[in-house]
Formats: sequence, structure tokens, C-alpha cells
Amino acid sequence: LDLEPQDIPLTIVFEDDQLVVVDKPAGMVVHPAAGNRDGTLVNALLHHCRGRLSGINGVERPGIVHRIDKDTSGLLVVAKTDAAHEGLARQFADHSIHRRYLAVCAGHPNPAEGTIDARLGRSDRDRKKMAVLAKDSSRGKHAVTHYRLVQRLAHAALIECRLETGRTHQVRVHCASIGHPLLGDPVYGRTPKPLRELLARLDFTRQALHAAELGFVHPTTGETVEFRAELPPDMRELIDETAR
Repeated sequence: LDLEPQDIPLTIVFEDDQLVVVDKPAGMVVHPAAGNRDGTLVNALLHHCRGRLSGINGVERPGIVHRIDKDTSGLLVVAKTDAAHEGLARQFADHSIHRRYLAVCAGHPNPAEGTIDARLGRSDRDRKKMAVLAKDSSRGKHAVTHYRLVQRLAHAALIECRLETGRTHQVRVHCASIGHPLLGDPVYGRTPKPLRELLARLDFTRQALHAAELGFVHPTTGETVEFRAELPPDMRELIDETAR
């Protein structure tokens, strides 16, 4: 099951002999899975790095230390060496990685700043979905998101979310759980009526979520590094149109 290196353009934010930081576009899957063998970030990286990626996560996921959803844009760090992979994985495990997301949610969160501390696990009703579980549940994982209102928009808001943990769909489920689902989210969202036409006109069909900042201790130099990725055009347009 050899994965094919593919010459797919990548936005490289930083690269050295240990790791690569990529600004992933929305719509790109991170690694191959059943029924999805090519066009992924891994295929692009195999070509870009000439196959030199950490093997710790197995042949299907070379270099992959963490993931962001297919339709989430933004920063992702990839390990070229096993040493880098181990050093980064440790920081993800102890939650010392700095991750800041920008999102456009429905409505205006009140209070404007807060912490969502709610366990996440597979939904009983639909195994493909994640859900907030009871605090004392033996299932799922502890998850914490700190949010802050950045800009009030019409029937929506630009918020920043700082992740203490990085669970599957964490920002999307946490925001929906406090009544402010992300605009465009096909799974957890409910677009406010006044915005439905706008989203259709803009053809905005993904969750409005962007991994804007990523910071960590470089696994071999020991230096603290921080990277930023500008909002992509589709989210910028969504904000401009709802800011009027």
C-alpha cells in the first residue's frame, strides 16, 4: 500500500531538517484513509520532502503528529525525523503546545470571554459525530477551550479559541454546546435564518474555522518558536460581508 508522492502546491510557513510547518487549505485531507488514497497533505509532503518524513505513525501517516479537520484551514506541524516526532508528540500530550484558532460563530457569546470545560466523546446517536458527555462519564476525554470575542458581526461573531487540549472536533462541538455553532459547519452548525442566503451566495460550505497560531519548543534546538497564518480569503470575505 505505497502512498504516492504528488506534486501538489503547499504553503510552507517554516522548514528545517527536522520539521515543516504548513498552512493547510480548507478542503485538503491530512492523511490517506479508506477511499481517500491521494490528494492529501501526506501525498504532497512525500513529494516535497522527497519521502523524508518520520515513520513513527506508520506508513499511512508519515510525519503526522497532529491533525486538523479536512475543512479547517491553517497551521500544522509535520515531523521529518523520529526525534522531532517524539519531541513534538510529548508537547501535544502534555498540552504545552500553543494553539489559537479564529472562528466565526452564530450569535454573540455572552459572556464575551470564557472557558468551556466539557468532556468529549463519540455521540451515542451517531458514531461519526462527537458530543459533550457528562462530567463523570467514564467515556471520552477531558477537553478545555478558552474563547474570546474579537469582533461582533451581524447575527454572528469572530472569536478566538485557545486550545488547552486538542480533541477531535473540539472547537466545533464546544462552541455548539454553548449555543454558538460555527457558521457553515455541516455537522454541528445551524445557520441563523438571516445568514442563510448570505452563506449560499458566498458558497460558504465549510466550518468557519482557521488554525491561526501554533507555538512549541523546537524539538532539537530547544528554542520556543511561534507561527501565524493569515485568515484565508473565504473567511475574510465572510467576515467582511457580516461586518456591514
